[in-house]
Amino acid sequence: VGILGIAWAFGGMIFVLVYCTAGISGGHINPAVTFGLFLARKVSLIRAVLYMVAQCLGAICGCGLVKAFQKSYYNRYGGGANELQTGYNKGTGLGAEIIGTFVLVYTVFSATDPKRNARDSHVPVLAPLPIGFAVFMVHLATIPITGTGINPARSFGAAVIFNQSKAWDDHWLFWVGPFIGAAIAAFYHQVIL
Repeated sequence: VGILGIAWAFGGMIFVLVYCTAGISGGHINPAVTFGLFLARKVSLIRAVLYMVAQCLGAICGCGLVKAFQKSYYNRYGGGANELQTGYNKGTGLGAEIIGTFVLVYTVFSATDPKRNARDSHVPVLAPLPIGFAVFMVHLATIPITGTGINPARSFGAAVIFNQSKAWDDHWLFWVGPFIGAAIAAFYHQVIL
């Protein structure tokens, strides 16, 4: 389906997942988003840690199911593991992950800001929609660079199940970049704005 199809698939699925889990966990499906919300004091430390563990376990289970049901595609596409693409250096990859996660986490803050609801009550905003669209846009921009991490749990689940050097090479990019991007978004939204 190409980059456009992959980006639509991720953006659409994030819209659905956030919508469906909003009443359970507040839509926490990404450790970077949870970290940003923790820094903004919207989630307690214990809840944040438990969410992140659950997110990583869920990603491992999800990747395991994909491998079990679609083994030929799974192997053909390297288990969906993120990797720095040929022609890009680690700094570029880290920058792509920081900027991409900043866009996502800042969108989460904006879409869920209670002041926005009070100020713009005449404009109905379904919070998962802009979040899913942000994921779509970030994927369009960063798939060619890193395969788009922006969710450390998804990257971790793929690395654990695929468990080959491709999956672990530069894996730190898919944790450090998103956590830095989330921290910048939290600072920007909570302090600067």
